[in-house]
Amino acid sequence: MNNVLEKYLPSHAVSPVFDLIEENNIHLKVVNERVTRHGDYRRKPDGGHQITINANLNKFRFLITMIHEVAHLLAFERFGGTIKPHGREWKFTFQQMMVPFIRPEIFPMQLLPLIAKHFKNPNASSDTDAQLSVALKSFDPETDKDFVFELPTGCVFKIYNGKIFKKGAKRRKRYECVEMETGRIYLFQPNAEVELIIG
Repeated sequence: MNNVLEKYLPSHAVSPVFDLIEENNIHLKVVNERVTRHGDYRRKPDGGHQITINANLNKFRFLITMIHEVAHLLAFERFGGTIKPHGREWKFTFQQMMVPFIRPEIFPMQLLPLIAKHFKNPNASSDTDAQLSVALKSFDPETDKDFVFELPTGCVFKIYNGKIFKKGAKRRKRYECVEMETGRIYLFQPNAEVELIIG
């Protein structure tokens, strides 16, 4: 298992993550990319625990996702099955679990302040923290995708499911974009990754 983890995690995180997997009887599955999520946790009928994580994540996002999912498991065990999946109990557990990992041996210096800030009040997904998401993305392999915030107003772009939108004005934190086929308005996070069609 350690050999497998070395492929996906920063080297100094391998041993503590391996311990978490062993202590909590976790079956870890690394799977092909799912566009809607980085990972998930579920309790198996036999009482064991399964965590699935996307194989295409860079090592830093893989680590954050792994701890996010283990925090679900531990929060449910400590506080009971009726808690909200991303409620106070989960946030508290996630914060406590991340603290030992927020250090320069594990995360690059440019990520540390953003991670420390994020974990004062972690969101259901690190993707909704636009600053952290963009910083983490800089460690991914190059792609032909752009962030919505980088594109000019009025441009036309495509998203993962093939739908086509025209970028509109920024409303508070998100961008109003019109779906070309239906005329409906959708709000996009600034760090949504899209494919530019007409600039």
